Amino acid sequence: MVDIEEKIRLMYEPPTQEVVTRDELVNLFQTNDSPKHYIGLEISGFLHLGSLISTGFKINDMMSAGVRCTIFLADWHTFINDKLEGNWDIISKVAKYYKRAFEVVCPGVNIILGTDLYDDKREYWSDFVRFTKHLSLARTRRAITIMGRTDSDNLDLAKLLYPPMQATDIHMLDLDIVHAGMDQRRIHMVVRDIFPKVNWKVPVAIHHKLLPGLSAPTDTEIPGKMSKSDPNSGILIHDTNKEIATKISRAWCPQGHTQNNPLLEILQNIIFHRRDDITIYRPEKFGGNMSYYNFDDLQNDFAAKKIHPADLKKTVSDNLIEILQPIRDKIPLNDELYSDIQRTIM
Repeated sequence: MVDIEEKIRLMYEPPTQEVVTRDELVNLFQTNDSPKHYIGLEISGFLHLGSLISTGFKINDMMSAGVRCTIFLADWHTFINDKLEGNWDIISKVAKYYKRAFEVVCPGVNIILGTDLYDDKREYWSDFVRFTKHLSLARTRRAITIMGRTDSDNLDLAKLLYPPMQATDIHMLDLDIVHAGMDQRRIHMVVRDIFPKVNWKVPVAIHHKLLPGLSAPTDTEIPGKMSKSDPNSGILIHDTNKEIATKISRAWCPQGHTQNNPLLEILQNIIFHRRDDITIYRPEKFGGNMSYYNFDDLQNDFAAKKIHPADLKKTVSDNLIEILQPIRDKIPLNDELYSDIQRTIM
């Protein structure tokens, strides 16, 4: 039996960046041994280190805390947001690929397709309308950043349905915990504001940090996230070992620079999640091997320039390949599906 203190620790493990609110989370675990969670995902291309591995490892933390976790594959949201060219046949095929991938990374997780939720819940659309009566058009337009869009974009009407649909999904799934990357924070704040007005259960919101892309950020304060559409910005799940090593060797990693350093982020959120210790192998003439039992010590030594970027890159590459290869081998991606995804994201 996992005690409440350990459950809270697991919920805050990296890549968690924010919990809204901690007091509510503690109270939830005090009153509910197995709260209901969800994370909603667009079905929008090749899975990568952030979308599958970092996200999946966070889900595993939650399941270890006794949380009943659900992955919501948002096929209609994908269609509305013009992902995969809005081709329903391809969206359906890619959804099966996503389902298999998360079954591999998160054994025992519940996976629901948006279409199935809407077919099963006759009251969905009446509740959707009730929710929208409390949501202004201006706030809806501000919330479309959750789609990777801005208020200045040329929007069709369907795209304005996306935020209230996401909120209604949360209500229909009867959730205690909503989980997403920080890019989805705005809709969760809308939910927490409006749900009390319609007497719906208000969930705790947990937001994880997005893995930055591998290339140099244009703004070191706001790094670009790993992208499904730019294969050079991150590690795709189906990259070969050689491709992984090449991408890591070219990654942005200035000596001593720790802020938004993509390799340090990978170490903290992926590698240390699977490893109790990490060894950086170096020739004796350069000081010999260095072993670390927590991320902070490694980061501090890198900041002090005791670790050279080339040695850090080799360590990240070797460990990442060991972690990803057995996962990659269990996730099928045939030539036809690969071509369909490649064509629709270019």
